[in-house]
Amino acid sequence: MTDRYILAIDQGTTSSRCIVFDRRATVVALARAEHPQSYPQPGWVEHDAARVWRDVRKLITRALRDAGLTADKIAAIGIANQRETTVVWERATGRPVAPAIVWQDTRTAPLLDGLDPDVLRERTGLPPATYFSATKARWLLDSIPGLRSKADRGEVLFGTMDSWLIWNLTGGLHVTDVTNASRTQLMNLATLDWDPVLLDIFAIPRAMLPEIRSSAEVYGTADGLGVPIAAAIGDQQAALFGQTCFEPGDAKCTYGTGGFLLLNTGTTPVRSAHGLITTVGYRIGSQPPVFALEGSIAIAGSLVQWMRDGLGLIGTAAEIETLAATVTDNGGCYIVPAFSGLFAPHWRSDTRGVIVGLTSYVTKAHLARAVLEATAWQTRDVVDAMNADSGLALTTLNVDGGMTADNLLMQIVADVLDVPVARPMVAETVSLGAAYAAGLAVGYWSDPRDLRANRHRAGRWLPTMDPAKRATEHATWRRAIAAAVLFSSP
Repeated sequence: MTDRYILAIDQGTTSSRCIVFDRRATVVALARAEHPQSYPQPGWVEHDAARVWRDVRKLITRALRDAGLTADKIAAIGIANQRETTVVWERATGRPVAPAIVWQDTRTAPLLDGLDPDVLRERTGLPPATYFSATKARWLLDSIPGLRSKADRGEVLFGTMDSWLIWNLTGGLHVTDVTNASRTQLMNLATLDWDPVLLDIFAIPRAMLPEIRSSAEVYGTADGLGVPIAAAIGDQQAALFGQTCFEPGDAKCTYGTGGFLLLNTGTTPVRSAHGLITTVGYRIGSQPPVFALEGSIAIAGSLVQWMRDGLGLIGTAAEIETLAATVTDNGGCYIVPAFSGLFAPHWRSDTRGVIVGLTSYVTKAHLARAVLEATAWQTRDVVDAMNADSGLALTTLNVDGGMTADNLLMQIVADVLDVPVARPMVAETVSLGAAYAAGLAVGYWSDPRDLRANRHRAGRWLPTMDPAKRATEHATWRRAIAAAVLFSSP
């Protein structure tokens, strides 16, 4: 496969990317397009799935053009995607029946009533939450007249964004991988198949569900390109793979729209007793699946976007670092950004965001600092739970994602966690994970361990905060969390 390349499609919450990688994991070309999010009602978050597909199709063409390549030079295509976002479309026409319901959406909260947390956790590793796909699909079936009868007949199909893209790329192949399936709350972690009990609980017809496959295998061929589609993997699991976290105890955190910390736990799932998610990390071909513990933070980079678009306090997202660096602390102000409820380890869908500690002393610079600190303290909550569940103490946090360009944020994270923070040379680790999985499936790379030779560190931050100050600020953060919960209680 001399002079051939891998094409990765990274379909994210706010944008889509197509990246061409060479054998050394060097980015040869990158094409990117933002897509809008719609907020038709409080708590509702939607995407235009048809537009997402049109954008991806254009980005593939642009990435190949910018790389100076024709399709025959591409060894395989790998897909990474926002995970729980739910699309239902017509089998005959390929048209979505409604806007895609995004993972951040909380409209399905009433459907959580009466769900047995023990049953869900035992079978799926997941708690009852609006985060996952099952209640989203149920809401669509209940809300659109005639849709349920069509679903029973297999006339409409359900999928996360990987399924939607593969369907369109191949002209009708309906599949998903184990990582995305594990986030629907419909797959049994033990069998890696759709669970009849869960389908009954959520009233989801099996006829509308995709076939579950491994994360790295050839699913089919992209129409018009003749290139094998050889990987699909949820974006955060893709980042774990791209960071080459192949050994139990390896951990990474991706800072994008949200924040997602995953810890490789090996081939045995670890059931969390501290509010984390047990999920499939990845599966290569017919090998045993690798599991992970995950802590999901709903609001990280999107809090910066809110500062920019909602409040108008900054002109660009990058300005927040400059503004926050003009002060040495948050002025006593803390922001709990529970715009979509509190995710791990709290799992309070009913909670809404609060700003506490406001005085006339607080300026927009202090607010900017509090925004960055909110991401760090939410990370601390997850790391504490992860250490307790795994019996291990995190020694280094590998980070990636757009927010890691903010050096001040990375220093704050190191200070709050009291561990070093390391950023790799290739920032596009989600895309790289999808590329690695696809390349392994077609023999472009021979062994996951060989991929570690491609990893090079671009930045490292060491903790410098006084331990007493860290303890005091952590206690204040916990009071802010309690205030958010109290404010949202009836």
